[in-house]
Amino acid sequence: MRLQQRIWYVALVAAAVGVAAAIPWRASDYFVHVSVSVLYYVILASSWNLLAGYTGPFSLAHHAFAAFGGYTAALLVLRLAVPSIAAILVAAMLTAGVGLVLGFATLRMRAIYLAIATWAFAETFRLVIVAAYPITRGSVGLIVPPLFATRDPRPYYWIFLALSLLTLGAIWLLIRSRYGLYLQAVRDDEVRAESLGIDTTRWKIFGFALSSLLAGVAGACYGFYVSVLSPETIEFYEMGKIIVMVIIGGIGTFFGPVLGALIVQGLSEYFREFGQLRMLFFGVAVIILMRTYRQGSVALIRQLWARFYPPAKRLALRLRASQRAN
Repeated sequence: MRLQQRIWYVALVAAAVGVAAAIPWRASDYFVHVSVSVLYYVILASSWNLLAGYTGPFSLAHHAFAAFGGYTAALLVLRLAVPSIAAILVAAMLTAGVGLVLGFATLRMRAIYLAIATWAFAETFRLVIVAAYPITRGSVGLIVPPLFATRDPRPYYWIFLALSLLTLGAIWLLIRSRYGLYLQAVRDDEVRAESLGIDTTRWKIFGFALSSLLAGVAGACYGFYVSVLSPETIEFYEMGKIIVMVIIGGIGTFFGPVLGALIVQGLSEYFREFGQLRMLFFGVAVIILMRTYRQGSVALIRQLWARFYPPAKRLALRLRASQRAN
């Protein structure tokens, strides 16, 4: 990456972090609450993009991994009296293990078959949660003790901001390393990647496990924040929401899921009174973007930026050339 590109990236990240850090000090409790939910979906969208956008497998079980992490951490605290922090760590590792097993089980599946298999796993998990009423409280909902004595969302905001930055930092370092190139090689042409000596099996399973771990951490922390877990979080609506975020932002791009989570979750809260009809608007937006800018809002912003700011055009061309070279 050229020096000028690095300067722009550093300036963009610094500005975003500065704005994010100022929110708890300036915003109302409701706005901070919405920001917490945005950061939660930033983690989910970015981790799913790591799997579907950078590695290739199109999983429809990501929301189930988040719910698995939430239920596991909550049950460890409620049934075994495990400290909350330890419960979150154990839940994250168990979620990664489940993702590893699911990745291995669906190893030879492609496209629609992989999507159906992962959706079946998510739906099975939802039915188990509903049926296991003595343990999970089923559709009534499981009451989870909060991490803090106060209901002020600000302490949770700092936790989710830190988790988001750690998640994005880890993904950035991964995709810029040679291991990230292995993942992208598997996504682009699995047969050719194997002919070049890349162990595609290992890297697909690795993508499943890592994305599941990140979703499990987010789900566990979010469960302690909302204090109630129910099977509604495992309905396909949640998975569709994550997919829409990534597509609107830009699948296979680093900043796309962040932008998509901000747009979709922000507008979802603004149009909350319309209920499920909100997804109709996002569905239309996805169709339009797929017809015009397949890389989502990131590509649109990049084109507008290059058009109205001439020096950026040269930067965009260099960035595109470097991406093709990689």
